[in-house]
Amino acid sequence: METAASVSNGGGPVYEEKGETLSPEDLSEMLAAGTKEVHEKAENTQFVKDFLRGRIRKELFKLGAVALYYTYTAMEEEIERNKDHPHFAPLYFPAELHRHEALAKDLEYFYGPNWEREVSCSPATQRYVDRIHQVGQEDPVLLVAHAYTRYMGDLSGGQVLRKVAQRALKLPPTGEGLEFYHFEAIHSAKAFKQLYRSRMNELDLSVETKKKLVDEAVKAFLFNMEVFDELEEMGKTIQDEVLDAGMSVHGTVGGDISKCPYYAAQMAASGGTAYACQLAMAVLRHPTGQVLCATWCAVLAGFLAWYLM
Repeated sequence: METAASVSNGGGPVYEEKGETLSPEDLSEMLAAGTKEVHEKAENTQFVKDFLRGRIRKELFKLGAVALYYTYTAMEEEIERNKDHPHFAPLYFPAELHRHEALAKDLEYFYGPNWEREVSCSPATQRYVDRIHQVGQEDPVLLVAHAYTRYMGDLSGGQVLRKVAQRALKLPPTGEGLEFYHFEAIHSAKAFKQLYRSRMNELDLSVETKKKLVDEAVKAFLFNMEVFDELEEMGKTIQDEVLDAGMSVHGTVGGDISKCPYYAAQMAASGGTAYACQLAMAVLRHPTGQVLCATWCAVLAGFLAWYLM
């Protein structure tokens, strides 16, 4: 039995929700068990693995934020449309959960005041968006699966990604560019997730409907994986940025030690073979790196000539 949690509902009065003993027939448990395999697959896509290791490039991160903006805008439009539906109303927490306005702030930070003219919905994201609209208009109870998949993930692993992105992309500590991950109205993610799962388990749903929700949640994960794969492909066409080494593709080496090619090599030594190769190539693309590399090659050649005499 978990402790009670005080949480407000959509900006309304604060009240207490007590924990409960879960059973395998509870919707939250069925969703967790039914999506376990696809959840693990999503976490092991190359895009997510690179992200978690801090190997996220700014342009790719921006495109990811664009995909999220279109996804959440669609989902929250349908949530608003169905906020009074008996199978969704208990899960209506706009003040606590809704993300599209936060994502709009992030996009304005990255793309400027005219960001809406700069972004567009990608094909994989559009398929995800179309499914959300279809569900909201034809079978609103399935919105529960999409809300569960996105919001509970944002309150869990999303907080890890926030820290990784802030460090890897050198974003301001004040939170600009990362509003998506900041849930201002939720003071305890653990307590809120407990409340949300409790509300899900109290929905008056048949076993058949619960199974449909599990199937829809699996689809939601698959849509997310398609977006990740698409981002991975997009990344192959984007000019490399040396974010991991702290160097800029343009400009000169300044007083920042993280811009020193030696620092890049040192970072590579602790990051695995593939990472070392990636950073070595980045250093060689930099003019200063090329000069230093040529100098070391000359010294090494001289040493070998002396040694072989």
